[in-house]
Amino acid sequence: MSKTYRALAAAFAVALASLGGALYLAHERAGQASDAFLDSGSGVTAALDLRDLLDNNGGDQRMLDAAFRQVEKTYYKPVNAQTLLDGEQRALVTYLRHHKIAQPAIPQIAATGDEDTDVRALNRDLTVAQNLYGKEIPNAELTQAAIKGMLDALGDPYTTYLSPSEINSLEESLKGGDFGGIGVYIVQDPRTKQVIVEPIEGTPAYRAGVKTGDRILSVDGQPVDDLKLDDVERLIRGKIGTIVHVTVRSHSAPAPHTIAITREQIYVPSVHARMEDGYDYVRLADFGQSSYDEVRKALLDGKAHGARGYILDLRNNGGGLLEAAVQISSLFIPEGTIVSTIDRAGDRDTKSATRDSIGATPLVILVNKYTASASEITAGAIQDYKVGTLIGTKTFGKGVVQSIFNTSDRGALKITTAKYVTPLGRDIQHKGIEPDVLVDQPVDVPIIDTPKDLQLAAAKSYLRRIARR
Repeated sequence: MSKTYRALAAAFAVALASLGGALYLAHERAGQASDAFLDSGSGVTAALDLRDLLDNNGGDQRMLDAAFRQVEKTYYKPVNAQTLLDGEQRALVTYLRHHKIAQPAIPQIAATGDEDTDVRALNRDLTVAQNLYGKEIPNAELTQAAIKGMLDALGDPYTTYLSPSEINSLEESLKGGDFGGIGVYIVQDPRTKQVIVEPIEGTPAYRAGVKTGDRILSVDGQPVDDLKLDDVERLIRGKIGTIVHVTVRSHSAPAPHTIAITREQIYVPSVHARMEDGYDYVRLADFGQSSYDEVRKALLDGKAHGARGYILDLRNNGGGLLEAAVQISSLFIPEGTIVSTIDRAGDRDTKSATRDSIGATPLVILVNKYTASASEITAGAIQDYKVGTLIGTKTFGKGVVQSIFNTSDRGALKITTAKYVTPLGRDIQHKGIEPDVLVDQPVDVPIIDTPKDLQLAAAKSYLRRIARR
């Protein structure tokens, strides 16, 4: 059946207008080596000194210190320290007001340009908040609010603090999607904020009667229209065997109705593949840890069944792991640069093809305005080398890369650390990639991989024309 939507890159894919990124995973729990721990400011995860015993705020301050220094050190553009200080102060005031404290006494502080002095200023504001309001609000929550506000002040939607639960959700997505849930792809309309679902065949949601295109109104009685997509995901997920009540509105039945669904262990593969009119159709939902193996297997299966051409569908794919993008691009590109990342100092890191090409030609790549980041790395490289034809509409235009750095509360910082350019040096940030063949179609209705899918039809028509030449 059609699988139109998938939650995009888990914890930070909160809406189609704020897509997930090409990630360097620099944190231990994602299975990668890490030299960027933020646990105590010393890089030692088991460190304990006398301040930990005498000062309850010590750990919070050191986490804030480390976050400030990490941004100053690794953010892909120069950072104004005043911006970070103002962001912390505003966030603390807003958070306290949200918790019914009418006039929080959090002073504004001027940056000096000296890192150590500015760090002490950050700590003073956090200490004031904790000393005055720590009885009403846990210190850990104030620390998280301070860090999040500091990062949000950069105006970069991809640089943020991730709570422990958000990190867990991110890891679940990138490892292939094992979790306790109901088995739906979900997407959020960037304009209306409506949350639309499509059930995965054979899952609890499918068996309970959830239909493609149903709009979620509430989960366990909590309305979702004002929530971000990752918040909706967390409401839906839960302990295996428990029941979640999802209120939906269907096209066929305008009156809302509530469906009781028992959560199960769900595995969501990143690839959906089949032979389509003699062509190997491979739809990739994200660039996770298992995506390369899944795409390679699907392509080889197509070759074994005599595929006359190949269609890689990257529509609505919000990205994922940079390394997965390089590996998947290498299935089509025999050699040469796949992508180059450029950091704040202008240093360039070039990722080359892994010499794993399998000769999957002729090739069409389907793209749309929600094809982003790691997806654009793959689409851009294939277009630059002219080993495939892009069909659809202009891509999203996310040309920056994030790294993940652990924090001592088992959360993490997600920081934009570099921009990337295609093999021909194209910087697509805020520009996107223009397709070779423009075929427009709505993106806010579930028609991908259905008889109404004009872009898929155009891909097959193009491959037929190629075969006749």
